[in-house]
This record gives sequence, structure tokens and C-alpha cells, in this order.
Amino acid sequence: PDWVLNAGAYTAVDKAESEPELAQAVNAGAPASFAEALAETGGRLLQVSTDFVFNGSQGSPYRPEQALDPLGVYGATKAAGEMAALSLPGARVLRTSWVYGPVGKNFCLTMLRLHGLKAAAGEPLGVVADQVGCPTATHTLAAACWRAIGTGATPSGSGPEQPPRILHWSDAGAASWYDFAVAIGELGVAAGLIGKAALVRPLTSADYPTPAQRPSYSLLDCTASRAALGLEPLHWRAGLAQVLEAIVQGS
Repeated sequence: PDWVLNAGAYTAVDKAESEPELAQAVNAGAPASFAEALAETGGRLLQVSTDFVFNGSQGSPYRPEQALDPLGVYGATKAAGEMAALSLPGARVLRTSWVYGPVGKNFCLTMLRLHGLKAAAGEPLGVVADQVGCPTATHTLAAACWRAIGTGATPSGSGPEQPPRILHWSDAGAASWYDFAVAIGELGVAAGLIGKAALVRPLTSADYPTPAQRPSYSLLDCTASRAALGLEPLHWRAGLAQVLEAIVQGS
């Protein structure tokens, strides 16, 4: 192949703490194998990575060139996968955050279901409010991946048209999981996907302990990457509205 786009990953953040060998095999071993094989055939690799390679302590958006400091097994194995991918000349890493879409298993679909259940039962829906990042719709991420592959046709990476080897892509704006859950309820009602939204109650991370520690502020600075890819940002609420419309059309 000319390109391998590796969007496969072990993404069960909490379960990774008890399955580090499997997470390492999927998140680091696979891109290492791709890089090794593509070095023989002359192909290139686009490795999709994550905001969890940062510790979230600096309180401002992370730039692509900043040092990595993951908090848990998931982030550490994804960081190792980045290093493995970048061992291949011409490979690129595209970090993203809080990915969701109209199919599969993701926060948006889970919240739509819980809004319906909790609203019907007259119960509040508790969601963590002290972790901040940015939701990213699958269709905007896909556009960024295709642009990353199509921009700069030669593997040398030396031409001025070449984007950086490490790119950041998320939708625009910032949100906590609480903000995201509230918006899913509001826009889900407007789209006709649920009859009523539940009352969302903000929780702290201490209220909702998990096996894996998560970064409290993992916003990605996408400014340079958007300019390099020539893509305009879409606010995450607009992306959410488009995903919900895709769910309506697909139902």
C-alpha cells in the first residue's frame, strides 16, 4: 500500500491498567510492525494517537512538539506507538481527543441512552465536570486524516508543502464531560432522538473513581496543524449536531 492509516487501538482506558500486555501489543506492537513492513515496501504510515499522551497538568492547550508524560497504561502504550510509527521515514502521527460518532460504542451514544432512561425514571444523570478537553466528531477527524495523507505526496518530508510529522486535530472549543453530556441532551431532544433530557448533575473525579487516572486538562492546540492541513475548524457543538443528524438519517 501507499499508505496505512492505523486507526485501530486498545481504547479501554481503565481495563488497560489490568491488561498492560494486551494494550502494549495493540497500541505499540502493531504500529511497530506496520513501520517495519512499510520500510521494506516503501509505503507510509498515518498513526492516530491521543490527548492521553499528556498529563494534563499545565492548564493550557498542548502543542504537538511538547514532551509526552502519560498518566496511565493506555497513554503510555499510545506514546510508545507514536515512537514506533515515527521510526518510519515519512510517517505521521495525528493526535485527537474524545472521539465519537453515529455508530459504534462512544460517549455520545451512551449519553443518549442514559438521558432517555434517567428522564423516564425522573432521576439525575451524574457526569464528571472537572476533566476538560474537546469532543471530536468522526467525520471531521476523517477529513483531517485524508488531508494529512493527501498533503505532500513525496515521502522525503523535505518539501515546503509537507505538513509536520506530528499533527493535532480536534473540533474547536473546549468542554468538560459534563458540558458534553448537557449538550447531547439538549441537541438530542431538538433532533427528536429522545423525548426529554435528564437533569445532568456535575461530579468531581473524586466522586467517580476509576482504575486509570485521567488528565484534567488535555486540550490540544490545533492551530498549526489546521493551517498546515488547510482545514477550517468546526465548533464541537456544530459537529455534535451533525452527528445527531446522521443518527436520525440512519435510523
